[in-house]
Amino acid sequence: QELALKSLGNEGLFLFSSLDTNKDLYLSPEEFKPIAEKLTGVSPVSESEEEETLDPDGETLSIVAKFQPLVMETMTKSKDGFLGISHVALSGLRNWTAPAAPMSVLLARQFKAFLPPKNKVDLGDPWWIIPSELNIFTGYLSNNRFYPPPPKGKEVLIHKLLSMFHPRPFVRTRFAPQGAVACIQASSSFYYTIAFRIHAEFQLNEPPNFPFWFSPGQFTGYIVLSKDSSHVRDFRLFVPNNRSLNVDMEWLYGASESSNMEVDIGYLPQMELESTGPSIPAVIHDENGNVIDSRDPSGEPIQFVFEEITWQQQIPWQEAAHRLEVAMYPFKKISYLPFTEAFERAKAEKKLVHSILLWGALDDHKASVPLPVPGSGRTLRETVLESSPILALLNESFISSWSLVKELEELQSNRENEFHSKLAELHLEKYNFPVEMIICLPNGTVIHHINANYFLDITSMKPEDVESSIFSFSSNFEDPSTATYLQFLKEGLQRAKPYLQS
Repeated sequence: QELALKSLGNEGLFLFSSLDTNKDLYLSPEEFKPIAEKLTGVSPVSESEEEETLDPDGETLSIVAKFQPLVMETMTKSKDGFLGISHVALSGLRNWTAPAAPMSVLLARQFKAFLPPKNKVDLGDPWWIIPSELNIFTGYLSNNRFYPPPPKGKEVLIHKLLSMFHPRPFVRTRFAPQGAVACIQASSSFYYTIAFRIHAEFQLNEPPNFPFWFSPGQFTGYIVLSKDSSHVRDFRLFVPNNRSLNVDMEWLYGASESSNMEVDIGYLPQMELESTGPSIPAVIHDENGNVIDSRDPSGEPIQFVFEEITWQQQIPWQEAAHRLEVAMYPFKKISYLPFTEAFERAKAEKKLVHSILLWGALDDHKASVPLPVPGSGRTLRETVLESSPILALLNESFISSWSLVKELEELQSNRENEFHSKLAELHLEKYNFPVEMIICLPNGTVIHHINANYFLDITSMKPEDVESSIFSFSSNFEDPSTATYLQFLKEGLQRAKPYLQS
């Protein structure tokens, strides 16, 4: 390591390390491939792609990419004019103004990656297209990488689709939950509608610049395809844009994994792939098996007529999306309602509101919190919020919600509804960066709250070292964080007793 540093220098070793995936201080031909491709401009076709191209009579699907770049003004750093941030650091982001491939033609059979396994043919029963290989115990993948590893198996199609947006998609994110999950939304005799959710990210910079990670909260969408995957009727993939922030960004400032990392969030108006119509035969045969021209005598393309699909079973899109969300995030087994709706439900059911207020989203794949990874939002959702005792108590006695600070600031400044504005104000008064857990009455009065960093600090200490008597550890649970969060919730219920009994 010292010799390498002496030979290559800081930045040279940084580039070498980003390619040396197995950390053996030796670059194999496979590891050197990204640089070779960059120098020669030649990208070899992967074996799995070559296999697919051997189907001359298969149908092809035309897909268009629609992309509107990130709105720079939505980044927190824009408020001080990106003070102290070098222009080079953001160059990959600023230069990404259009999709890498506005249109692509793929073989319909490549989409068989979306078909369910034989044991997953019930509506809404999720399966993993690309399984997540990370969890709270395995940690996370290196930030110091520029080039995605070669995709394998079902990753090939996802990689190909995401490459329409940008040439360097990583189909496995650095943080859990990774991968892609799907379920059947509708079924007919010959067709499925498959709903899916993908967690992937992009590397926007290349050497000599340092890595810049661009991580949309999620990709979701659906595909209508025949059960033998020979025909695709419809396809759509997109990043949801219904919340005020939907992308997390992280970039390194120096030539080492421990270098300062800058973090921000922002809003991406559009990132979408859509089929232009159903898949059509690449080659057309007449009734005698002879190949005929795909255009009629006047030069117009031949129009195909497709039978109407009669769905025998289907579930609503919202239900399918929720099933996928719960597969990715077990803490979502209980509903997290929109902020104002949670208070209305709590009033109707005479329950308390359990609210989580964050700088970045709780149910996007990175829980955008600018802290040393793992961020506190991510740690919460992968530990206490998933545990059975917490889920049971929240389901029984609370209405849950999570909100972005930015959304509540907008709600507070909107004076059209004074009650909603006051609810937001009461929440923001108690907020401390980066995540605040709050328990309140249906009228918005906060009766208990705790900051996530403080919570994680005290639960990482030995019980005898915790001086504060605010939280006590229960011997019934081995996990101190679960015991402490249960105590937090129970103390909120205790303080609310006078209200709940009235």
